[in-house]
Amino acid sequence: MDYKAFFWDMFQWTQQVNDAATRYGMHSPEFWEWVADSAGEVCRKYEENRLAVKQMIMLVEWLEEVYEKNSGRNVSDAGRTRN
Repeated sequence: MDYKAFFWDMFQWTQQVNDAATRYGMHSPEFWEWVADSAGEVCRKYEENRLAVKQMIMLVEWLEEVYEKNSGRNVSDAGRTRN
């Protein structure tokens, strides 16, 4: 695997995350759909290489943490009704 190209793609992906967050808002389903689709594209581009998959998982988890911190709730609680 071309690590230089891979990590450049990671840099570019994080820049695109910022653009997607601005365009859709982190609280929108469109943002999270973009995250899932684009993360999958990166994994496929690098033929499901274990590093690529683990890197994308880590970045998506990081985005979830940012979302949780900013919204004051867990992503897993998003569909639940609060009492």
